[in-house]
Amino acid sequence: MGTTASAGAIVIGGGIVGVSAAYHLAAAGVPDVMLLEREAGLGLGSTGRCAGGFRHQFSSEVNVRLSLESARMIRGFSEEHGLPLDIHVDGYLFLCRDEATWARHQAAAAMQRRLGARVDLLDRAECAELIPGLAVDEVIGATFGPDDGIADPSGLVNGYATAARRAGATIRTNAAVTGLRTSADGGRIAGVDTADGPIDAPLVVLAAGVWSPSLASGIGVDLPVEPHPRQLVQTTDFPGRPERRTLIIDTASMCFLHREGDGVLMGVPPTADEPTFKTETSDRFVAEELVPAAMRLLPAVEEAGFATTWTGLYEMTPDHHPLIGRVRAVDGLLVATGFSGHGFQHAPVTGKLLAEIVTRGRAETVDIHELRPERFAEGAPIVEAFVI
Repeated sequence: MGTTASAGAIVIGGGIVGVSAAYHLAAAGVPDVMLLEREAGLGLGSTGRCAGGFRHQFSSEVNVRLSLESARMIRGFSEEHGLPLDIHVDGYLFLCRDEATWARHQAAAAMQRRLGARVDLLDRAECAELIPGLAVDEVIGATFGPDDGIADPSGLVNGYATAARRAGATIRTNAAVTGLRTSADGGRIAGVDTADGPIDAPLVVLAAGVWSPSLASGIGVDLPVEPHPRQLVQTTDFPGRPERRTLIIDTASMCFLHREGDGVLMGVPPTADEPTFKTETSDRFVAEELVPAAMRLLPAVEEAGFATTWTGLYEMTPDHHPLIGRVRAVDGLLVATGFSGHGFQHAPVTGKLLAEIVTRGRAETVDIHELRPERFAEGAPIVEAFVI
């Protein structure tokens, strides 16, 4: 840590949410912003193991509003910052196989359109035309978001890190935070403890993903966030591989796949979806759960070979929405965690909202009162039904 013993603001976590927060705080004029990441590089946790998707098709209005602004920021990142970012806007396609699910998705599409998102309703013939080889016999309808897409997680993380440094922020890797520090009465944040000593700061943003609750609990703050593993598989090239990079979702299983490189990237929530920090991969899961679910979407997957597989951690809250904002009990502490699989796509606007809270007193770009960290204690959870 050198001789640095204080900062104007500390951001804990070097994933996409943390680097976005560091950039937006520094760009908004917060002095001496310091980001601390325990790993040797940025984006090596959940961010580096995600699929990189962004979409407008959510079931809650607040998630749609976050997406409208955040997807705009992702698509315009290179123009705004002069930095490269690989983006493919080929849409998300949600396939519905029963009348009740189709009714829910049609109602959600009406809400999404009302808020300003572009969403199309497709029949099975239009689905087959969009993605040749797609299994559509059981499909009764689908929603398609033409402005949804996929972006490179590494490119966005490193892009925001570069922008943060340009704005005056300091980024430190191999800098594990071991605890939060408060004033003697516990009512105000005082800084953090690290393996190399304490760092004083009047403002701390906790954006450490699934590791946020353990840090918060050390000062008596409860964050209801659990780690849920998700295993992804990247295949080799195979006959029948989609040409488009459209992300296709089977709403019956929430299995998804999209073209990635020469093959496809695919995943499905496990049947035994229990909280754990373990990230080992499972051949049994791939053979017995993932491949059959993927073949129901695209039968040609049966001919694919497996190039690589890995497991990342979703940071899940009980209502599948993030915790964003000030912690009421500890002045100067803000959190941004629990994104429930939506962290990559909502990180750009989350950083912007945190900066607005700090510099203007409240989030202005999107009303995120519903996402306040205290909502569970207040008995005010919200519901997101479309979790991939």
